[in-house]
Amino acid sequence: MTTFWIVTAVLAIVVSATLGMALLRGRRPEGDAGDYDLRVYRDQLREIARDAERGVIAPEEAERLRTEVSRRILAADASAGGAASDAGRQPARLGAVAAAVMAPALIGGGYGLYLQLGAPGYGDLALADRKAAAEQARETRPTQAAAEQQAGPGTPAADASPDYLDLVTKLRTAVQERPDDLQGQVLLARSEAALGNYVAAYEAQENIVRIKGDEATARDYADLADMMILAAGGYVSPEAERVLEAALTRDPQNGVARYYGGLMWAQTGRPDAAFRLWEPLLRDSAPTDPWVPPIRAQIEEMAYRAGVQNFSLPPLEDGPAQTGPALPGPSAGDMEAAQDMSPEARQEMIRGMVARLSDRLATEGGSPEEWARLIAAYAVLGNEGQAIAIWDDAKEVFAGNDEALETVREGARNAGLVQ
Repeated sequence: MTTFWIVTAVLAIVVSATLGMALLRGRRPEGDAGDYDLRVYRDQLREIARDAERGVIAPEEAERLRTEVSRRILAADASAGGAASDAGRQPARLGAVAAAVMAPALIGGGYGLYLQLGAPGYGDLALADRKAAAEQARETRPTQAAAEQQAGPGTPAADASPDYLDLVTKLRTAVQERPDDLQGQVLLARSEAALGNYVAAYEAQENIVRIKGDEATARDYADLADMMILAAGGYVSPEAERVLEAALTRDPQNGVARYYGGLMWAQTGRPDAAFRLWEPLLRDSAPTDPWVPPIRAQIEEMAYRAGVQNFSLPPLEDGPAQTGPALPGPSAGDMEAAQDMSPEARQEMIRGMVARLSDRLATEGGSPEEWARLIAAYAVLGNEGQAIAIWDDAKEVFAGNDEALETVREGARNAGLVQ
């Protein structure tokens, strides 16, 4: 690295000195316009003499032309003589000032430009070399366990009530006693994720995949990868990558898996691969899809790093919805999963989860699927009035978005609110 800076410094000084000397001398390689005219007139005299010898022009005409050209030579010579002392030279003070400004500008500007665009300490890497380095980084990146240790424990949900935490503790005990209870594992995974306990959440989700076996869906694997990546602080580990591949094998269009797949490439030095995954995903997604905001926040940088010219973010328009990550809040299956608990405890747990979802939708908004789930949850609780109120609110929130409104209407239809 020291050799590089010495060589570049010497080159910059040599170039600056050469240009500075040229400015200080200020001489032109050729004479001024008067000198040029004199050469032209002398050539004309020689041409007249040759024409007269060949008999092309008459002697009288040749003499007249020689006289006219000679007159012009005398005038040009007088003009050139008056400016001879300054010809080919610029003002000395101007040259000195220009040289004094140019030298530090050249050296300092080149240094600053390199710091901005260059990579100190790295050689010139060909594209194949950069891809090989990125592949090596991908193969040797930290494991899930190492990433979790680096990320540290997650931050528990601050708004969880003591009663709700007590119910989740009882649920953990119940699931531990019945590890093959699918509905119990589903409820536990959602509860742990809602509390920010992502390690426990993905462990429960692993049990869901294990219990389902070959019937596990792309959504199941995408949810598992989502929880693993959240547990690792947003890092896509080799283990999470394998889970994403399983999700994409079952559904190549799964939005969560496609987003995290692009994130993995971005984290391992392949912005070109990340852009190729994110650009069509962004184009095909609806604005409410959960991966749209993070893609929009990063894809322009990926395009720049990948060398994609003239890329601009598409406008936010309604588009087809993709399969999203696990939706917070209870589903009908979640409620059935609590059937082995006491009626009072089960009802309290369900009401707590429903209230949390309702508060979040009211303050932050949410996807059509979440609104549909909330309507169904209130219907199962027997609170038909609240379910109708949520349905009325959803019609206002999604007015003009027919596809989203149809999703919520399906939830209301399942709840028996509409035909």
